[in-house]
Amino acid sequence: MRILIVDDEALARSYLAEQLAAAQDVEIAGQAGNGFEAVRMAEELACDLMLLDVQMPKLSGFEVMELLGARAPAVIFVTAHDEFAVQAFQIHAVDYLLKPVEPARLSQALQRARDRLGDPAAERAALNAQVAVAARPPGQWLQRIAIREGSRVHVLAAHAVDFIEAQDDYLVIAAGGKQYRKQQTLAQLETQLDPSRFVRIHRSFLLNVERIARIEPYAKDSWQVFLSDGSHLPMSRSGYQRLRTVLD
Repeated sequence: MRILIVDDEALARSYLAEQLAAAQDVEIAGQAGNGFEAVRMAEELACDLMLLDVQMPKLSGFEVMELLGARAPAVIFVTAHDEFAVQAFQIHAVDYLLKPVEPARLSQALQRARDRLGDPAAERAALNAQVAVAARPPGQWLQRIAIREGSRVHVLAAHAVDFIEAQDDYLVIAAGGKQYRKQQTLAQLETQLDPSRFVRIHRSFLLNVERIARIEPYAKDSWQVFLSDGSHLPMSRSGYQRLRTVLD
């Protein structure tokens, strides 16, 4: 069983490596010190399992899993904070280990991983694909959006996003004069963003209301929303009603 250890603390990685050395059927495929390295190494090293820290700078463990999607290996989350336990199991993690990790609990988690790896590949991929719906702390709106474009990963603060447009089977996220493509539906992302800030003004557009400069009638039961950067978006009748509810 090839394992990738992911933790931003070198001592934590070393401790896990020492504990794994006692398992005869385990090979440490690599060690990553941050989420960006984890995304790259998880694909390059063909690992079976990740021991993945939850709280890391730039990319959290949940965001790593979201970016990997169906390509992600099985995962055991490792963290110092137990408030993520329910969320970890909601996204079908193999197990959840609380730091400092007890050797007996690690052994138990590894056995669960062996059992999971015996499941059909299609079933494991389906479980990993559900990660996106849980890639934020419980009870909080999404604070940043992780976007993968080829080998590059962008992390945008949610408040920096101007608008989001649905195009075919992906999204175009506009922020600061740049546009980024993300493989996700508008309906999925809408449920993760603060509804007091982001409003569905059209079936294809989700708007950050703080970017509104003015609104003008366009045709019967339709309007145009002009943004502070000069761009403009269409707004439907239902979108107009939703926007009025938020702004009133």
